Amino acid sequence: MRPIYVAGVGLHPFGRFADASVTGLGAVAVRAALAEAGVGRGQFQAAFCGTVYSGVAAGHKVLTSLGLSGVPIVNVEAGCASGGAALALAAGQVASGRAETVLVFGMEKMPRGIIRSSFFEPWREEAGLAATPAYFALRAQRLMLESDVRSMDLAAVSVKNHRHGVHNPHAMYRKELSAEEVLASPLVCEPLRLLMLCSPNEGAAAVVLSSRPAGDVPIRVAAAQLRSHLAGSVLGEHTPMSGLADDGVPTPTEMAARAAYEEAGVGPEDLDVVELQDTDAGREILSAEELGLCPRGGGGRWVRDGGGTMASALPVNPSGGLLSKGEPLGASALGQVVELVRQLRGAAGPRQVHDAAVALGHTVGRGANACVVVLTR
Repeated sequence: MRPIYVAGVGLHPFGRFADASVTGLGAVAVRAALAEAGVGRGQFQAAFCGTVYSGVAAGHKVLTSLGLSGVPIVNVEAGCASGGAALALAAGQVASGRAETVLVFGMEKMPRGIIRSSFFEPWREEAGLAATPAYFALRAQRLMLESDVRSMDLAAVSVKNHRHGVHNPHAMYRKELSAEEVLASPLVCEPLRLLMLCSPNEGAAAVVLSSRPAGDVPIRVAAAQLRSHLAGSVLGEHTPMSGLADDGVPTPTEMAARAAYEEAGVGPEDLDVVELQDTDAGREILSAEELGLCPRGGGGRWVRDGGGTMASALPVNPSGGLLSKGEPLGASALGQVVELVRQLRGAAGPRQVHDAAVALGHTVGRGANACVVVLTR
């Protein structure tokens, strides 16, 4: 298998852009990534587009608008992990020798308010068992029972990520919050407060992968692993109200992380910087446990010990995470990759992690898909 390098990255800021179409958002990110890579028409052999809400042939529309159609274009949907799934497919093209250069991009214009999902049957949605903050709250409640997570810990995650987001010019929210402000925000569903949840929004991100090193600091994709769920615990995100009551079933994140660590030849102890799924504050803590950043059941202690802060041994979500950036589903995983590439290049400005050499990105899509990407310089 050939090595895979990042030749260029591009980003459209995350936020709300009433005057921009989703095609326009994608075009901004793609144009920037191709320009950084020095790649033009006829110089990439395939394209993969991650998106959920952008409609039929969304990726085709972006490349057509730029005069870049003609190559194979595949549109990929895997919930929040759509961009990560697209990246994994693109990496496979380069590693196998089927392509020298591949374009990956993702974009979204999310509806306002709580995200609806066709993943669940209508009766589940009507019963309140769909992909809403109510279900995220069940997960957080379980963390409070099993991992000694307290309301103040959930608030601390939000405080940390909003503090990091102040220094990210592409984030939707760039204001520091106090724990008191987070805990005083409206209760959405116990124990989650409004400021513990990310905002669906709009944005785009793009990455150009190549078989050849690029730039002064070549960045390699050491692993890109996608896993789907196994039928398991009735409290798992992926199988509410069904499956076996067996807590020994590994989660998609645990399976993807194990495979990614093995492929990259690294472990959690080797990581220098992490961007992980923080759809809500509880999800960040669970992600840290599932990725092995702290022991299983140790999430509460991890937060109270300063885990994930810029002053810690392993900064988590220096971009501000989804809590600061907001989440355009198709772009979120690739937005993580853009951030991590800049961290490894030493080009992240005031949010730079010192001497970062090994980075990990993690997304979970509807609980049914998880993608883990390892990048090295």
